[in-house]
Amino acid sequence: MEASSAEIFCLEEIMDLTKLRNIGIMAHIDAGKTTTTERILFYTGKTHRIGEVDDGAATMDWMEQEKERGITITSAATTCYWQEHQINIIDTPGHVDFTVEVERSLRVLDGAVAIFCGVGGVEPQSETVWRQADRYKVPRIAYINKLDRVGASFERVLDDLDKRFTSNFIPTQFPDGEGDQFCGIVDLINMKYRLYHEEDQGLTFTEREIPETLREEAKSRREKMLESISEYDDQLLEMFLNDQELPVTGIFKALRQATIDCKVTPVLCGSSLKNKGVQKLLDAIVDFLPSPLDLPPITGINPKTGKQEARQPRTDEPFSALAYKIASDPHVGSLTYFRIYSGTVKVGGRIHNVNHNRAERISRILLMHANRRRSLQEAGAGEIVAAVGLKDTTTGNTLADAKHPILLEMISFPEPVVSVAIEPKTKADQDKLSEVLKRLADEDPTFKVEINQETGQTVISGMGELHLEILVDRMLREFKVHANVGNPRVAYKETITKTVEAEGKFIRQTGGRGQYGHVVVRFEPLKNGTPFRFSSRISGGTIPHEFISAVEAGVKEAMTSGVIAGYPMTGIKATLLDGSFHSVDSSDIAFRVAGSLALRNGARKAAPVLLEPVMDVEVILPEGYVGVVINDLQTRRALIRGTSSRADGSVISAQAPLAEMFGYATRLRNITQGRATYTMEFADYVTVPDKILEKMKLR
Repeated sequence: MEASSAEIFCLEEIMDLTKLRNIGIMAHIDAGKTTTTERILFYTGKTHRIGEVDDGAATMDWMEQEKERGITITSAATTCYWQEHQINIIDTPGHVDFTVEVERSLRVLDGAVAIFCGVGGVEPQSETVWRQADRYKVPRIAYINKLDRVGASFERVLDDLDKRFTSNFIPTQFPDGEGDQFCGIVDLINMKYRLYHEEDQGLTFTEREIPETLREEAKSRREKMLESISEYDDQLLEMFLNDQELPVTGIFKALRQATIDCKVTPVLCGSSLKNKGVQKLLDAIVDFLPSPLDLPPITGINPKTGKQEARQPRTDEPFSALAYKIASDPHVGSLTYFRIYSGTVKVGGRIHNVNHNRAERISRILLMHANRRRSLQEAGAGEIVAAVGLKDTTTGNTLADAKHPILLEMISFPEPVVSVAIEPKTKADQDKLSEVLKRLADEDPTFKVEINQETGQTVISGMGELHLEILVDRMLREFKVHANVGNPRVAYKETITKTVEAEGKFIRQTGGRGQYGHVVVRFEPLKNGTPFRFSSRISGGTIPHEFISAVEAGVKEAMTSGVIAGYPMTGIKATLLDGSFHSVDSSDIAFRVAGSLALRNGARKAAPVLLEPVMDVEVILPEGYVGVVINDLQTRRALIRGTSSRADGSVISAQAPLAEMFGYATRLRNITQGRATYTMEFADYVTVPDKILEKMKLR
């Protein structure tokens, strides 16, 4: 693929970082993320025709499974240019099963565009991705899309945003009409009216004075906008209070800084499918979202000194980067996507994997455009690129200059909640299965593979039925491995509910050197989702210091199999209180076994309980089906949280155990004649009721 002249200029000049934007496109499923990205690529000249999601022709949805299902499964990266600015874009999935793609993308981005459906407003996954962006303090623009659809309401979505989120949302535009009457956009900063020309897919437009019928509304909305913006700039506030005209440059400057500080979120509007509003969105990305220089320098820990250090986004700083994604490419092998925070890296250069303390060599550096690529000789601070040749690097690893190492904060990922047993169909498949599963697990941190010690089965776990279905489909299509897959199973966990003290003794002294380990440990339940914590109160040498870590390892090892049904244990605090040792026979192994025995003994006395994952469920359906759907959910042990109305139907919000929700898509389709849709995402782990334990024959 040939580069445009603008791209060649930007790449060869190692561009001014003030003109670089690293952004993500994020939203609930079907809000129009990929459609918007396709328009961005078209209007910036990256593509010469618009690829439609519904036709399976979207550039960013390049996987076969994405084309077939019309959804985004994996985050795709691309680079385009607008107003002499380089924009690196990551288009993320909206389906909750692939939330890992959003999590790791937001970790390395400087800004984001949050897209909301003009009919649906703030939907469940909208809230999830918003919370993820809050966690990483990512500045955002809100784009209200699909205003051409029947039932769309710009004002209602604005009200929804204000109710659901804490940010100060400031509309900088409003639409002229809604539904099939939507025809233009009023710009409140420049006080202009923009009309897009449909004959060339919105490539050209007319900008003119605001029509008489909209002038009063525009003045009122602008006054409210200026009042909000002036709160973040003393000079503008003084001018506003004195009824002076605020300069447009001052408005842009104040709004940009408040956006970068995550104090406000500018709100734009449009219809990406109808080619209206996307150029204004590109303008806003350049005007309001930060360059790498606008944000605080990245910080991490120097592994040699243990002290915190910072890296400025400059090419003359020591190299530092974070690997956020591993992907298999049929042409070049394993690709490692990483964000460079400081310094530069060259083809053939050696870098240091700080997490694994290993040297890595980069054989190729690639600038990605979905599944297509262009080779670079070097890349510098602020860039998001992919590399070939990194053998030991996994998601979340820090890459740095060996002489100036720094360990950046890892990316956190949710635990999988669904598992299935998988077995190869033939001997040839068996030989390839373990290798393929390892490659898939390297790519996706929410995909886990383990061998059941009792049955010898290979068990794979993921974030949902669709997640595992896609992975099994990829095994067949990409890697040509045929496998039989069992029925989905819930990833139960076990925990304790009482505080107990327990003893663990491992003594084998039958002549010659034996084994001696003896500990007394207090076990307490932990709240707030913390899986495990260990501390020691040993003093005076009752147990030598070098054996204490072995006790911790033994407790953690025992937690992999609980005392009720052998499920992993979580939510336990262990405090080593006392014990004894033998000057000859004590060893790491003895104290590890003693720690393990202490947990087994203590857990039985600590009122253990079984935990199951519960899911937040939202069903969107015609009003006439509300009663039958609620009744069906209640048979699934669902707690109905409430019902509400919106333009395209009714909404039922509920919380239901995952164990009861397998096959729900088919059931919902049957009882609503295919007219309802639903979304489901993990909410929490709760105690399994006694009557369900009796059914499971665990009581």
